[in-house]
Amino acid sequence: MSEKPVEKVDPEKSKGLENENDADGNSDSTAEAAATPTEEGPATFDKAIDGAGFGIFNLMLLIVSIPAQSAAIFESSSMSYILPIAECDLHLTLENKGVLNAVAYAGMTISAVAWGYLADTKGRKKILYWGYLIDAVCVFGSALSQNFMMLVVFKFMGGLVVNGPAAVLFTYLTEMHGPKHRSSILMIIGMVTSTATVSLPLLAWGIFPRDWDFEFWGLQIHSWQIYLFVLGIPSLVSGIIFCFMPESPRFLMAQGRNEEALQAFKQIYHVNSRKPKDSYPIKVLIQEVPDRRAGNNEVIYTIEEKAKEVPTKRPSRTLAESLRSGLEQMKPLVRKPLLGLSICCYVMQFGIFLGMNTIRLWLPQLFASMAEFEALHEGDGVDASMCTILEFSVNRTAETVLNYADACSVPKVISMDMYLNNIIVSATGFVGYFFAGGIIRALGPKRMMTYGLFLSGTFGLLLYFSVSSLMTLIVSATFLTITGIAVSSLLGAVVALFPTQLRTVVVAIAMMCGRFGALTGNLLFPVFVQIGCLPPFIMVSSVLILAGVLSILIPNPAKATFS
Repeated sequence: MSEKPVEKVDPEKSKGLENENDADGNSDSTAEAAATPTEEGPATFDKAIDGAGFGIFNLMLLIVSIPAQSAAIFESSSMSYILPIAECDLHLTLENKGVLNAVAYAGMTISAVAWGYLADTKGRKKILYWGYLIDAVCVFGSALSQNFMMLVVFKFMGGLVVNGPAAVLFTYLTEMHGPKHRSSILMIIGMVTSTATVSLPLLAWGIFPRDWDFEFWGLQIHSWQIYLFVLGIPSLVSGIIFCFMPESPRFLMAQGRNEEALQAFKQIYHVNSRKPKDSYPIKVLIQEVPDRRAGNNEVIYTIEEKAKEVPTKRPSRTLAESLRSGLEQMKPLVRKPLLGLSICCYVMQFGIFLGMNTIRLWLPQLFASMAEFEALHEGDGVDASMCTILEFSVNRTAETVLNYADACSVPKVISMDMYLNNIIVSATGFVGYFFAGGIIRALGPKRMMTYGLFLSGTFGLLLYFSVSSLMTLIVSATFLTITGIAVSSLLGAVVALFPTQLRTVVVAIAMMCGRFGALTGNLLFPVFVQIGCLPPFIMVSSVLILAGVLSILIPNPAKATFS
């Protein structure tokens, strides 16, 4: 690879290059308008990505993000829908069901740090295509599972693997767009997430009632395994498509690999404008300064100084050196004033995810038990109160384990109400997502977070007092919608309250704490249910109210001083 010299750039001119706008005012619609000649000097990343335009390539990115983001949602949430129908096939106890709901989160929690290191050293593209392809293998393996332990292993491996590409996807999408389009792209990803959540009960509705029991190469296959197989298709499709996508030019520039970054920009420009790559107006990229101290025998070049030699690739660092560098960067988080704030955010994220995902992942089981109970007692005048349903669910699960021959003598028939209730809950969250931005702007991020968490805690406890299936549906849908908005408010506060160089680290640790909360809640819920009806709802309500109290102590994100 030939080496390009780093040109000396006048600071004022460079600043002007970064901030100038296109004269014709139509730059956000076509590649031609966005591409402005830059013969004046090397281009920054934002200038180069704007020069590549916005068009067909970006549309392709959004299309591939649909199966990619859906794969992550399916991996973490699919078990909750198969629990009622796979109960007999897998001889599931109540604790087994909790483990299946939680095990994917265990894999996600363990792998968080390793994936972050790999994404920053090996690149985005490799993580995306290898991650999704391996996840597809794990999902297809879970679809062939013949017993509880086999399914647990594949779900754990799936959580371990999908955590990497799922996190890198957000980074990759933002790095492929200029500042004008990034916020819109993330909004679209949020909509894709909500759509994927709604599609889970829709797919269950379409597959579970089918009589698809057969033998394949000596393996017993049931409808819930077909369901899991279908959920693995997005991972496979995403992995194949990402094989043909370019590496993130933002990552390449940060690595000092400007020649490769320029080729990536040219490819994007070619697809968007349908013009030859050589007509891309930007010829030279700024040699960026690594945001770290120079290592031994390593020279760091700035864009102001004339360099005789520019390395085409930054010297690679060992894992130990990378860890030392990362720990050095994280030092401010263990010192005042950020220590208390960061701990506060981590505890809040733990509590919110514990409360939200415990209820969310156990709702399909509760709705299935509710539908079965109402079918058995139709016309008896017996109310399907929450405590009655929980007791019924515990007893039916125990009966399946202790008296398998009688309890599982006929195939499980799931009422249509179970699917409809789950679709309504998911759709309510989807609709709530559209109003979240306006509500946060009206109340302010801190008030929305505080009010939302106290309301979530109240609705979490109110589930205990539910006296009918309709009341359970309304309360649970409201609970999950409000809690989801509170999560968005908290992550927005983290971004505003911490310095730029620490935001990624804080968000990563907060998400790890959140997943650990989801793991904890799903393991504890069946234990508390067997103790009594009230304890599980006390657990959910108390952690959310604690998070609400802690939200009072954090500064107002709207008045944040960090940048």
